[in-house]
Parts: sequence; C-alpha cells; structure tokens
Amino acid sequence: MVESYSNTQPIYLQLVQRICRQIVRREVQPGEKLPSVRDLAVQFGVNPNTIQRVNMELERMGVVESRRGQGMFVTEDSTRLTLMREHLKEELITKFASEMKELGYSEDEIIAGIQAFLLP
Repeated sequence: MVESYSNTQPIYLQLVQRICRQIVRREVQPGEKLPSVRDLAVQFGVNPNTIQRVNMELERMGVVESRRGQGMFVTEDSTRLTLMREHLKEELITKFASEMKELGYSEDEIIAGIQAFLLP
C-alpha cells in the first residue's frame, strides 16, 4: 500500500511520527518486534534506505531497541513511552492552540469549544 506524504517535512520524519503514534495508540505493543526493513519499505512505499533512517531515528529517541540478529523491538521502558506520549500530547495541543489564536479566538472561546466537544 503506497502512503501519501506531505512536502513540508522529510518522509523519514513523517514515518517516525506515524510509528510513534502507532505505539502511543498501542497498535504496536512494548517489546513487540517491528517488521523488517524490507517489509516496512513495501508497506510505506519507500526506499529501504529511508526505513533504515527511520529505525536509526527511533533508536536515537529510545523508542526502539536493536537486537543483534533479531531486528528492531519497541522499548519496554514505560518511562520512555510515557514521555513520548506526553510530548506528542503537548505538541498537538500547542499546534491547535496556536492555530486557534491565529484565527482570533480568545482563550475562553477555545476552552469553551473544547468543553463542548468533549462534554456534549
């Protein structure tokens, strides 16, 4: 399945975000083995070198661990996963709030809108 990508950000970073979101949503469990580089390249419709870069970035972030001869595994470090989840939440809230303020909404209007959405 060929994925669509934004032109505003490198593809490897978009894939890092997608995989992080899968982990946060528990579609990929802690300790679970990630598909091989070739399988992910086919799944995402990208070059295997792009997936290698994705794996390197995820490993640098501490989200996955490389096990020699076995592949890449999602970390079982619950602290690391909680930090990643919180970082994603803050990033999304910041983007949302900035865009709403840019449109001219006051903080009270933003809060009221969120409350109306969450508490129908």
